[in-house]
Amino acid sequence: MSRIGKLPVALPKGVECSIDGSTVVIKGPKGSLSYTLPTHTSVVLEDGSVIVSIENPEEAQQRAYWGLARAMLRNMVEGVTDGYKKSLEVTGVGYKFDVASPTKLVLSIGFSHKVEMNAPEGVKIAPDEKEKNIIHISGIDRQQVGYFAALVRGKKPPEPYKGKGIHYLGEHIRRKAGKTAGKK
Repeated sequence: MSRIGKLPVALPKGVECSIDGSTVVIKGPKGSLSYTLPTHTSVVLEDGSVIVSIENPEEAQQRAYWGLARAMLRNMVEGVTDGYKKSLEVTGVGYKFDVASPTKLVLSIGFSHKVEMNAPEGVKIAPDEKEKNIIHISGIDRQQVGYFAALVRGKKPPEPYKGKGIHYLGEHIRRKAGKTAGKK
């Protein structure tokens, strides 16, 4: 039995869920998200909560889809009520960024050219009000927010010697000593 899959997903006030065959649409104060269920899974609306079930709990692949479908629906409910946010920090001498629009980011990260990145639909980019080297990426779709944040971080990941690059806020960068540490 899937421990995650069998838990019901509670719908808070102001969140509506509609089921049309294998497509689930969740609407809330921040927007609307839809999800197509994997094969062999079904969804039922009971007492203000969504319950996911599968055809055969003995089959491993169906159990995996059971937990996946439930987690995706829970992420959708949280996204349309609160939204998701990832913060990135740009560290390094001369490394900077410019938010050209809420969906366009221009990075100056040590290349001979500026790197322009367009956010996917539903994802917004904003600079921090207090710190000039922090980027906030927000939206209602958890997958899109995480994907775009990873894409931005992947343009210049932090290096272990000086710690320069783009990293998540609060991420620990494991530092190395360098080549003078081995000399005696």
